[in-house]
Amino acid sequence: QVQVVESGGGLVQAGGSLRLSCAASGSTSRLNAMAWYRRFPGKQREFVSGISEGGYTIYADSVKGRFTISNSAKFTMYLQMNSLKAEDTAVYYCNAGHIIGRTYYPTDDYWGQGTQVTVSS
Repeated sequence: QVQVVESGGGLVQAGGSLRLSCAASGSTSRLNAMAWYRRFPGKQREFVSGISEGGYTIYADSVKGRFTISNSAKFTMYLQMNSLKAEDTAVYYCNAGHIIGRTYYPTDDYWGQGTQVTVSS
């Protein structure tokens, strides 16, 4: 079993910054990556960014140049969000899974509880 915990959400004005953190623990030996997703009200979760244990990164087009993903250990990662927009308002989720090629594959059971990010315009 894997436990995933996010932190760092909050309220910020448009143009501001926030940093999200996530840590996964437990049976992680078969996993090689982590990622951030977000969910807008009434919508399905969408991919935001992922990072492999070796530091390979993937970004959704909507956040390229504004968000930066990083890790300090294999299963401890961060999402630095700059130049935030009102349309970034969502619940952000962390997942532990796999990167194969250039694609992140989430593990269904390894989601965090989510952290709310609200950007006021």
